[in-house]
Amino acid sequence: MKKILGIRLGHDATACLIVDGKIIANVAEERFTRKKNDGSFPVNAISYCLKTGGITSADLDGIAVPTTSYNSIFAAFFPNLAIGAAPEQTSSMRSCIKKLLGKSVQASTPDPLPTYMPRFPVSSKCRFIQIPHHKAHAASAYYTAGLSKDEKTLVLVMDGKGDHSAVSVWRGQDNRLERLASWGEEGSLGRFYSAATEALGWRHGSGEWKLMGFAPYGKQQSGFFDGDHPVFKDGELVRGCQFAPVQRFPDRGTWHYHMQESISLRAKMGDMKAEDFAAEAQSVVEEQALNLALPWLEREGTRNLCCAGGFFLNVKVNGLLWASGRIDKHWIYPDPGDSGLALGAAMSAYFEQHPEQQAVPMEHLYYGPEYDADTIEAALNSRRIRYTRPEQLIKTVAKLLSENKIIGWYQGRMEAGPRALGNRSILMSPLESSNKDIINASVKYREAFRPFCPSMLAEKKEDYLTRPRMEPFMITAFDVTEEKQDKIPAVVHVDGTMRPQTVRAEANPRYHALIKAFGDITGEYVILNTSFNVRGEPIVNTPSDAIKCFYDSGLEYLVLGDYLISKYDE
Repeated sequence: MKKILGIRLGHDATACLIVDGKIIANVAEERFTRKKNDGSFPVNAISYCLKTGGITSADLDGIAVPTTSYNSIFAAFFPNLAIGAAPEQTSSMRSCIKKLLGKSVQASTPDPLPTYMPRFPVSSKCRFIQIPHHKAHAASAYYTAGLSKDEKTLVLVMDGKGDHSAVSVWRGQDNRLERLASWGEEGSLGRFYSAATEALGWRHGSGEWKLMGFAPYGKQQSGFFDGDHPVFKDGELVRGCQFAPVQRFPDRGTWHYHMQESISLRAKMGDMKAEDFAAEAQSVVEEQALNLALPWLEREGTRNLCCAGGFFLNVKVNGLLWASGRIDKHWIYPDPGDSGLALGAAMSAYFEQHPEQQAVPMEHLYYGPEYDADTIEAALNSRRIRYTRPEQLIKTVAKLLSENKIIGWYQGRMEAGPRALGNRSILMSPLESSNKDIINASVKYREAFRPFCPSMLAEKKEDYLTRPRMEPFMITAFDVTEEKQDKIPAVVHVDGTMRPQTVRAEANPRYHALIKAFGDITGEYVILNTSFNVRGEPIVNTPSDAIKCFYDSGLEYLVLGDYLISKYDE
């Protein structure tokens, strides 16, 4: 199989196309529908992937999904799709599926879809491949890490729960993943962290990173959560938790989730300061994650660690793992949550069939849609928006940033995953500490404590980071060098850390040039970068999305490709 479409169905629905083991397209449905965390069947994402690959659904060799459960909706969207058993299904389960569905997934009942919904007919060669949830997570990290085939690595997956697993440990070697250990919901640090998040009044699936950003403002209260969280020692679960079933209700194509433990945790908090509660919750998951990961590294005799699963959006945990000094190659798949499962399922399906192939290291995440100059100009003209096309765009924008202007920066292919990495970004100077408050209040419309990330020239990382390494995806926290903490205060968190993007000219030449031009003016080769959206909305996709966000926020300038738009009369 060479052409494989990965599909994540559920919250954060996503599609990913790989051809000969290389990523061609990867995008979440939310970017098209404008519903954050959209769980609809990802018809727009699938259509984009096929178009970008220059193929039709009939050309697909396989459709890979990251679950051992079967949803009959695939039969409607993919006529003629043949079902194949998941790798870990039992013979009785396979027998049951055949009795219920036959040897192929062809609907015997009338087509349930409205006539206006798209169908993606496939050929008889196209197989339906089910990859267990945690194995898809593990594959997303292992096959994008850039390790040679014979290198051994530990792969750690942690999330709330997927296919009955919440924590799993894998050995990656020779293009194979071998599961070494796993624990169910009783070992879920993700469940504990989500319950603590809900206890603070924030939503599961997004509020966890508010908790993480809030924690440095508080003081740890050692022992406060004793009995409320799983305990790991020497790489093993020594005390599990009996979490209550998760409750959920639908909300505009996705779900609200209710962790029942949040009620008791909120009552336990009492008059405790919210920031202290957050600080101790963060401390708990940091300690337990290290108690799990570091002994397994020693046990496996490797200094390579790959990570995936939504838990590893916790950049402070990632930073502590790296700071331990026990790791030489540390790779966190940069879209580690469930939206990254489409890629993981496709990668797992491909390399199980082609173990002789060398996986290609992930250099960037620019796998989303791109809109050409004609499309951008048409969007501006149809709205009668005045614009210019500066001959020296990079110098013009760098000067505006040095003058402390807030700029929407829209270029090339959209990023996959939760981070804006210089193609769908809001930019500002990091030199003024007040800029963090300005953007939170007048652009992002979110809590004042929320931190922002720096994009820096990769070749300057030693100037800004302690124990530096390449980190192109804003997925790991680093201590900031003492010399620079006061120079770029808008991107240094209250605890002296930052979550950087190291930018190479080879990966994003225009963004690299902009940071360099800003540094040539100011002496600091760093720009404040946050995602191009406002709170509660997905990152912008189309030029129209960017224009709407520009006029609906405190942005002062908008750069759409080569076009510059200002809110000022000039």
